Amino acid sequence: MLEADVDDDDEEAVTVPPVHTLQDVVSKVRFSTCDFSGNSEYVIAGGLEGDSTDGLAAALFGDLAVGEETWLSAGLARSSVDLPIRDELETWYADVGLDHFFDPAGVRLGLAYWGDNSVLDSTDARASLYFRGGSGSLSFDYEFRDFELELPEFDFIRRRQVNFDANGYGLGARLDLSESVDVRFKGMSYDYSVNLRLDRNRDIVNLISVTRLSLLNSLVDYRASLTLGIDFGLKRLEFEAGQWEGAVEGSRTNSYSVRFLAPISNRNDIEFGLGYDDSENYGEVTVFSVFLYFYGGG
Repeated sequence: MLEADVDDDDEEAVTVPPVHTLQDVVSKVRFSTCDFSGNSEYVIAGGLEGDSTDGLAAALFGDLAVGEETWLSAGLARSSVDLPIRDELETWYADVGLDHFFDPAGVRLGLAYWGDNSVLDSTDARASLYFRGGSGSLSFDYEFRDFELELPEFDFIRRRQVNFDANGYGLGARLDLSESVDVRFKGMSYDYSVNLRLDRNRDIVNLISVTRLSLLNSLVDYRASLTLGIDFGLKRLEFEAGQWEGAVEGSRTNSYSVRFLAPISNRNDIEFGLGYDDSENYGEVTVFSVFLYFYGGG
């Protein structure tokens, strides 16, 4: 983690850990946005996430401070999973974002692409209005997703294409219980332009659902998570519990994870994660991840 520069008159350095808002976007790998102190100019990070069903994802992302209160972010990820009725499914995720803080309010804007254009992909736009104070923050979130679904021909089903969209409305909050303990909540509910539960063909569900990295798990009615974070000096431990409900088959997934972040040098952190999913759709899955962060400038 970074240490803030202090005047020579100060007795000791002030530790300013970046605030990692780890965003579980359900079917994608985790991404991080950082609330920098004024002493940090950028962060670059990369990592891997895998699970017990041989799903694998790799991500590279970063944030750049372009002013005292303005940040740019970008991310790129690729994931692959084995499917019952095809050899492998590969998805890509690309994201760009802008964050400006007016004090005490701020706005976040973003654009993203996600999916496999031979099966299911989406172009997304999002916006957030947030308020941040000394003891926490509150955000009101909106997301628009434009989907294109290609259903391949198999058995007696002819190949067909379906276009639809979704409006997502959400709420996020962070409360600092003490200098070293905080609680975060994040939730999002989606309203789709079509009834995705009309087609209950099990082969279609199998096509795009095996693990949390599968395509089906991007089509959710809602998702919500609660995170407890504890700082131990420059180290951080997080416990998270989450749930989401599929929009196609209506199944629920309960997810639990623990993450540990620790410095390995003055400008590098490493984070290890271990998770467990209990899904009515794809069963029990163990998830593991490792991410490396590099902080520059300042």
